Amino acid sequence: MSDFLIRNARTVLTMDDDSRELTDVDIHVRDGVIAEIGRDLPAGPEVIEASGCVVTPGLVNTHHHLYQSLTRAVPGGQDALLFGWLQTLYPIWARFGPEEIYTSTLTGLAELALSGCTLTSDHLYLYPNGARLDDSIAAARDIGLRFHPTRGAMSIGESDGGLPPDSLVEKEAAILEDCIRVIDAFHDPSDGAMLRVGVAPCSPFSVSRELMRDAARLARDKGVMLHTHLAENDEDIAYSLEKFGCRPGQYAEDLGWTGDDVWHAHCVKLDTQEIDLFARTRTGVAHCPCSNCRLGSGIAPVRAMRDAGVRVGLGVDGSASNDTGNLVAEARQAMLLQRVSRGADAMSAREALWIATRGGAQVLGRDDCGQVAVGKRADLALWDVTGIDSAGSWDPAAMLLAGPMKVRHLLVEGRQIVRDGAILSIDLPKTVSAQNRLAHRLAN
Repeated sequence: MSDFLIRNARTVLTMDDDSRELTDVDIHVRDGVIAEIGRDLPAGPEVIEASGCVVTPGLVNTHHHLYQSLTRAVPGGQDALLFGWLQTLYPIWARFGPEEIYTSTLTGLAELALSGCTLTSDHLYLYPNGARLDDSIAAARDIGLRFHPTRGAMSIGESDGGLPPDSLVEKEAAILEDCIRVIDAFHDPSDGAMLRVGVAPCSPFSVSRELMRDAARLARDKGVMLHTHLAENDEDIAYSLEKFGCRPGQYAEDLGWTGDDVWHAHCVKLDTQEIDLFARTRTGVAHCPCSNCRLGSGIAPVRAMRDAGVRVGLGVDGSASNDTGNLVAEARQAMLLQRVSRGADAMSAREALWIATRGGAQVLGRDDCGQVAVGKRADLALWDVTGIDSAGSWDPAAMLLAGPMKVRHLLVEGRQIVRDGAILSIDLPKTVSAQNRLAHRLAN
């Protein structure tokens, strides 16, 4: 559909600069862009009925490892902390190849779409048995979500004092060369781009300082964003102090890893000085509350970050550490954790939803997405609030308190990806079957 009308939306949560909430309005979409918002707009060639629906911008996922959807609930890692969890799963991931990367990515993207996500990043940092970033990009193109994959990497194996096995690390020159290849082949800097690429060495405990510095230089030369893990838990802080003689924030600043072209995942253990550093430099944070709970990492100081002016988005993180990929559930969890740590008034349902939409778009440098406003991309989620999960709610717009966990309709660039709760662009039962077949093979 290139020209159509979303008619009679019960409520539209715009997430625009004025945080407007509109009632009983229509949205006219033309050529992938929101053309008009108002009442009684003339119907176009196609109409999507939105009565009984809350319309939000599509949710934005700022951190994921989509390949990990093939290793959910692995028994040896179910109750492990971060480092032990990784050491359990590394040998399994070493058996992946192109088919595993493609299928797991497609599965993870489908799960995100059903939870209202229209734009997601991905952090793929291992490439065994011929796998390439191209495999995950192919999956995103097939399903039709807006995609920001990052070319991750690990270069320090166990024999050199790192955490990953030597079989999963790469030579640093080859890493940088492939970063250039995927950026040149796939990155689209234009407004409305469906695909942008970032550079993302995995973490301070799996790459060298030299690679971190060189990656930052390369990314800035190419005009792409930078991403990595930082300050995820107490083990992470201890490693940084022992190996580098400084906290993670200082490590990042010293190597050029702060600025509005950088976002870090987790940041559970940032202290006050590091929060001020991120606010001052406009460095972004991908908050992953469910994963942080699952791995016992702690509660990220999101309230303090937001109050200081740090840009914060949400991430479901890998499906092996969550172990789901429902982004609207992630937003609810973010709200609840801030209330647990700071009090019931620490974060409202509306603020958490803002973080999941406009906040995530800001973190990924997408001013063209994340709000329902004329001239912005038509990435829209329609939530049916007439069902049992909203029954009795006095405020359907507070949907994170009482509302659906799956979307009714989902549009990306004005194209309908989900209709009446079903994905249109792929054969979902076939994808699930392929995923289960591969998981069974890996487990045996």
